[in-house]
Amino acid sequence: MKYQGLLKSLDVMVWSLLTIGGINWGMIGVFNIDLIAVLFGSMTMVTRLVYALVGLSAVYEVLGMKSIAHRWNMHYRAKATAA
Repeated sequence: MKYQGLLKSLDVMVWSLLTIGGINWGMIGVFNIDLIAVLFGSMTMVTRLVYALVGLSAVYEVLGMKSIAHRWNMHYRAKATAA
């Protein structure tokens, strides 16, 4: 597929946004510090954009999980269990 490189770049950006979002939520839970709001201001356009991009990244990851795994050659198979 000719768009593989572009899609892999998108996957890396999505993973990066999810990592930022996860760290931010961890900091909110543990230290009560919203790092995104500290950096960009409370509910400014940039802050809201970051929150929206993190949310869209999560939706992309969930809906595209199978194709992302295929694109990165991460095929998971259930282990056979002996009866």
